[in-house]
Amino acid sequence: MIPRGNTSSILLTANDRLWALGAAALALIPLLLQLPNSFGLIIVAIMTGVSLLSWRTPPPRWLRVIFALAALVSVLMTVGANPGRDTGCALLAAMLAVKPSETFSLRDVRSLLGFALFAPFAAFLLDQGPATTALGLGAVLCVLLLLQRFSDIESETHTLSPVRRIRLIGRMLLIGLPLALAAFWLFPRFPAPLWGIPQLSQAQMGLSGSMRPGDWLDLMVDETPAFRVDFSTSPPRPEQMYWRGPTLWAFDGSEWTRALWLPSDSPGSRDVISQDVHWDYTIAYEPTDRHYLVALDLPLEAPADAYLASDHTLTSRHPLNNLTRWQLRSAPPAQYQLQLPSFQRRAALQLPPGYNPRTLQLARQLRDQYGDNDTALIQHVMEWIRTDFAYTLDTPLPGRNAVDEFLFDQQQGYCEHFSSSFVFLMRAAGIPARVVTGFAGGSRNPLGGYWIVRRMDAHAWAEAWLPQRGWVRFDPTAAVAPERIYDTVNDRLRSGAEYTIWSLSGLSDLRDWMRRGWNDFVLGFDANRQTSLLKPFGIPQLHATQLGILFALCMTVILVWMIWLLRRRERERDPLLRAWRKVGKRYTKLGLDRDPSEPALVWVARIAHEHPQSAMALSSLSLRFVELRYAGSHEGVAELIKDLRRHRP
Repeated sequence: MIPRGNTSSILLTANDRLWALGAAALALIPLLLQLPNSFGLIIVAIMTGVSLLSWRTPPPRWLRVIFALAALVSVLMTVGANPGRDTGCALLAAMLAVKPSETFSLRDVRSLLGFALFAPFAAFLLDQGPATTALGLGAVLCVLLLLQRFSDIESETHTLSPVRRIRLIGRMLLIGLPLALAAFWLFPRFPAPLWGIPQLSQAQMGLSGSMRPGDWLDLMVDETPAFRVDFSTSPPRPEQMYWRGPTLWAFDGSEWTRALWLPSDSPGSRDVISQDVHWDYTIAYEPTDRHYLVALDLPLEAPADAYLASDHTLTSRHPLNNLTRWQLRSAPPAQYQLQLPSFQRRAALQLPPGYNPRTLQLARQLRDQYGDNDTALIQHVMEWIRTDFAYTLDTPLPGRNAVDEFLFDQQQGYCEHFSSSFVFLMRAAGIPARVVTGFAGGSRNPLGGYWIVRRMDAHAWAEAWLPQRGWVRFDPTAAVAPERIYDTVNDRLRSGAEYTIWSLSGLSDLRDWMRRGWNDFVLGFDANRQTSLLKPFGIPQLHATQLGILFALCMTVILVWMIWLLRRRERERDPLLRAWRKVGKRYTKLGLDRDPSEPALVWVARIAHEHPQSAMALSSLSLRFVELRYAGSHEGVAELIKDLRRHRP
């Protein structure tokens, strides 16, 4: 017999090794799904090649070095060398991909499965959705089942069937579930993290403080939700759903950027007179790793942990690394900043020298034609765009004079081209103007009664300053293609077909409704919701000290219960002895209990003396039990355990 401590000498069969490699691959799936697709395909190819080339014998050291270098190069090419969560997760996946080249013994496979358990947990650094959770839980179950099997191989015990092994692992997880739930609900949370986790080395798609033609192409074909909205008042009409983000002032000839010199939280500089209608709503914002928020045009004030610039750019004080919820109030403006400060007027008229000469000449002609009538000039430009221009995402990269090329040569593009060219033309004509980025539109989910705005709804429009009116929104893209702004993905899916839960749009709504429920009950459980956890029981708010005491009490009770279960299990570790003692408990209910110091055969003889008919089957079982328990035989253990479980007095 091989000593139990020498697990490196216990070689695996081909079948056991195949199961181990399959479990490791299953653990990698939730992690690879959160990394670039090209990287995932490379890792799958490397792991498959390593497994095939090392199936019978370990490959030479130089070949393993080549595999490791190939995995490292794939990380550098697809994710990059910058430190970040995604870089670390990619390195972990690469290490697991080359690990099968040295997995042949029991010790090797335990090392492989132990490292594989890190993969589903690392996936939570990139996504905490229900799909990642389900895949990760399935992978953990498979790895634990295999570890249990290899433990039986080491101890030379083969009594557990696959069904019983699944029940054993499931029981272990159920025992630990109260501990996990108590930690999730009661461990004191803090509004700000005590420590930070690394940012992503590759930025997530979302709004930024700049805009350059061509940068939004990937964003505008992405159907991933950007945020979800619950209205506590009547929602606005579709043509009013402009979700305002960063306002861009500075232009260098190709890129628009924010003005960092604008003051924040200065109501006097905003000078807004709102219309009678207003909207109260809650936005559940998906992670972007940035600071910019959005709000219906115009937000009246900044929520907690955010600030509002004088141009109504709403910014979070902390990076949006996780799902966040914001309560906001907005109202459409009747007048918006009638008095324009001189420094803002200069910024709203700034143009880079030496760019777009044809547009400058057109602006002079329009000014000569309409004089001081800014409104008529803008209406003329909007009518020209509506008549002669077209909407498309298929546009070439712009040259040096991008505005000239768009207005006079191409005359087709998307919102970045329209808003940038319109604002440039307005400034050239002497009208203060700026670019506003954000989202437009939204679709209502009939299952949850909320609105969803996707990344592909990203939009850019223009604001021009007019006397007696202040800043006024103009959307040249909507003048060309209103269906692009006001019709959403679900609207187009529902058109021409009866809506049912099993239709394409119905299934999309169901999937998003389930994801939203997960966000609300799991990801959205923050410090504020934790303090009001006992509100239904008459306790309006829990302080940090009260939470700590409650958490300590619950953990103490759960740990005492787990220790009791563990000690009870330790007393009956042998499955044969456990089955025999259960037989004794059945006889105890009939008053035929066994004394702890009484041998098994003596106890059976006593029962046979008092109840000879009841002891015939028990006598045969006891003889088999004594022989297997004390004679050193291992044949027939499983059959005896089954017979003991079936036996009834």
